[in-house]
Amino acid sequence: MQFGIFTVGDVTVDPTTGRAPTEHERVKAMVAIARKAEEVGLDVFATGEHHNPPFVPSSPTTMLGYIAAQTERLQLSTATTLITTNDPVKIAEDFAMLQHLADGRVDLMLGRGNTGPVYPWFGKDIREGIPLAIENYHLLHRLWREDVVDWEGRFRTPLQAFTATPRPLDGVPPFVWHGSIRSPEIAEQAAYYGDGFFANNIFWPKEHFQRLIELYRRRFEHYGHGSADQAIVGLGGQVFMRKNSQDAVREFRPYFDNAPVYGHGPSLEDFTEQTPLTVGSPQQVIEKTMTFRESFGDYQRQLFLMDHAGLPLKTVLEQLDLLGAEVVPVLRKEFDALRPAHVPDAPTHASLVAARAQDSAVEVR
Repeated sequence: MQFGIFTVGDVTVDPTTGRAPTEHERVKAMVAIARKAEEVGLDVFATGEHHNPPFVPSSPTTMLGYIAAQTERLQLSTATTLITTNDPVKIAEDFAMLQHLADGRVDLMLGRGNTGPVYPWFGKDIREGIPLAIENYHLLHRLWREDVVDWEGRFRTPLQAFTATPRPLDGVPPFVWHGSIRSPEIAEQAAYYGDGFFANNIFWPKEHFQRLIELYRRRFEHYGHGSADQAIVGLGGQVFMRKNSQDAVREFRPYFDNAPVYGHGPSLEDFTEQTPLTVGSPQQVIEKTMTFRESFGDYQRQLFLMDHAGLPLKTVLEQLDLLGAEVVPVLRKEFDALRPAHVPDAPTHASLVAARAQDSAVEVR
């Protein structure tokens, strides 16, 4: 089981000081958070992709390449790469290059994004969001697996005898997660290709995500990739911790109450009761996260959102210390003990290379 963090890279005013970080400070903070994630023993760092204020991560592969040079073990990912507005050729080339720079420590999460105006900024029509996601990924999938591609579709100019360079490291493309919070078509797409499905389980009640994940698992089995419980599932989550739960609630409340997404809405107590947000002690985070398995079955990747709503860098780094020292070791042990032997671990470059070699050996025999 992989544990890590994801960031949306928001630049938000700290409600306790009235000050927002500069864009430069926020970019540097994200790098510091990634380094800290590796230091405390986490497995994954993932960055979002946004092209509008108040967000800064408009170029995820640039940031991840920089982080790759400063880390040794950390799996580098995205949360999300916009498959609708990025050209599939550029995604294929950017992530293959990142693969080589990071010695394979790369995967990515594809999604449509949550900012409607991004479509016309890149010359696309939001009404074509689902067809764009389906067609663009079909092309991306081929570009990584075929040395020479001829292509003609609805949404881009044709390709004739095109080769994306560099080729994927060891001939194995980065593993792809398809992220969605509401679209059954994306769960279907993930299942069709045998890819991973990531449910960003942070804002809505569990019943909504249960339906999406159940659909993905059922269709994963239908397409012959394995049994439903062998499907590759990832989940999001949000936590804020202090040793004492009352201290956590008192400290986090002004950030929650003024957060751009959920501020000025439900109370902190109502939100934590109805969604996966946990504000409390490390033990409370462990207990609530363990309920995710009860709701969604065995899964492979758990990412937490921790650096949002204006929280200062010092506080986020303290959160990571608690996560790495007191939460993840317990969760890792508990989840591993409960997972049946036939349920796979999260894919890595090494495991994908080994699987490819095994498949080749079977074909030879």
